[in-house]
Amino acid sequence: MAISKPLFLIAIVLLFLAPFNSSFSSSHNDILSDLTNLRSQSPTGVIHLTDQLLRQILTVKTPRPFSFLIFFDAKQLHSKPELSLPTLKAEFTLLSSSFYTNNPESSKIFFFTIEFGESQASFALFGVNSLPHLRLVLPNAVDVKKDSIQMEGSDLGRLADSMAEFVEAKGKISVGPIHRPPMISKKQMTMIVLAGLILSPFLVKKILSGGTLLHDKYVWMAGSIFVYFFSVSGAMHNIIRKMPMFMMDREDPSKLVFFYQGSGMQLGAEGFAVGFLYTILGLLLAFMCHVLVRLKNRTVQRVFMLFALFISFWAVKKVIQLDNWKTGYGIHAYWPSSWN
Repeated sequence: MAISKPLFLIAIVLLFLAPFNSSFSSSHNDILSDLTNLRSQSPTGVIHLTDQLLRQILTVKTPRPFSFLIFFDAKQLHSKPELSLPTLKAEFTLLSSSFYTNNPESSKIFFFTIEFGESQASFALFGVNSLPHLRLVLPNAVDVKKDSIQMEGSDLGRLADSMAEFVEAKGKISVGPIHRPPMISKKQMTMIVLAGLILSPFLVKKILSGGTLLHDKYVWMAGSIFVYFFSVSGAMHNIIRKMPMFMMDREDPSKLVFFYQGSGMQLGAEGFAVGFLYTILGLLLAFMCHVLVRLKNRTVQRVFMLFALFISFWAVKKVIQLDNWKTGYGIHAYWPSSWN
């Protein structure tokens, strides 16, 4: 999504003409000490980057003793769900905290976030005019616009894990495993266990008497269909990664995109479409195996069988076409050589 405010060349000039803050030094050791101190003040290790701090870093003679990864942010765009800026920013802080958990004494890389509203000159210096945007600056980078490495938005599908792979591949820096917080805290788990212990006598009595929903076959059938749909639709992926159902077309904001071309990201609508097709296929197979075989009329059996096979073939074909379109890899049917 393009940033609404124009960035002019004067912003870059102001960035370098503004007076230096005497509290910073441009030597390798002093800048490392300053950045390490700022990092220690952040619980996640992410440093808030400003025009002044960036100017001070860039005055250090190359090669600098560190790399740095910048997450470009704009608070006025947080309300746009198709950009997922709050989610990406949270994943960026998770990347930073995981790196320093795995490498507590390392100063090979620093993680920065920069806000458009207060650092427009820095956005102009990097040539950033759309978000989301991540940029890795290596020690030898002189011209940060040309020498830095941008992470493509299509590569952010796995969020913090994708960012870690980007740093390791482009910066040659080992990040280590991503430490995600548990979905259920220890306090919540304790409360669940206590509630289970208190209610266990009543639950046992209900189970032994056969008066629970678990004894209803229709509940099991509905649950099986739900689990099947949940599994084949990628719903867990959408929940964990907080993927939107759809996004706005960046070229035409008046249009909505339900299917994203590229294997790096999957929208929720894509998963539900594939899950719906696979669920139709599964229900038809169950119908043919458990219901259709009980019919005595052979003609009706054959008609329903042909109909079910036709719909199943159509559903699988649509899934394969979607996969070919997203990934660019073609899947072709195998025919025995004697058939050619």
